[in-house]
Amino acid sequence: MRKRSDPARGLTPGWNSLAVAAGVGLLVIFLAWLAGPGLFGISNETKGTTVRAEVVEPAPCTGGGATEKVKFEFGGKPMEGSLNACGHGKGERLEVVVPDGASGDAVAVHAAEATAGASDARRPLGLALLVFSCFAGGMYVFLVLRGPRLPVTA
Repeated sequence: MRKRSDPARGLTPGWNSLAVAAGVGLLVIFLAWLAGPGLFGISNETKGTTVRAEVVEPAPCTGGGATEKVKFEFGGKPMEGSLNACGHGKGERLEVVVPDGASGDAVAVHAAEATAGASDARRPLGLALLVFSCFAGGMYVFLVLRGPRLPVTA
């Protein structure tokens, strides 16, 4: 029979404390899954208005930083913008996203098919890192509750 007042043994964690740590970890993971992609900074929504544009000045793809000039109609008035792309033909029509609140002559637009900084691999990776951190936290709770192990002398 085990003595509870034995200082050499410390507190031995029971199944109850391990179950609570595991339950809290699972709850955190479940709530993170329900929070959706916004929790990990992933946003699939476009911040702007998609319009049809025509390439006015195409740029060759021979160097870095190629920028093409496009013209489009936004808010009922014709506008010109710079598109960070290359390889389109003059007069070619494509869909671009105009940022909200855009005004002036030179507006920076981007192709509607391109999403800056989006990666579908971020959500599973973020969730996996969250699972590992919950596991590490549970192991820390286990080690704290277990206490130090002293060598047994005969």
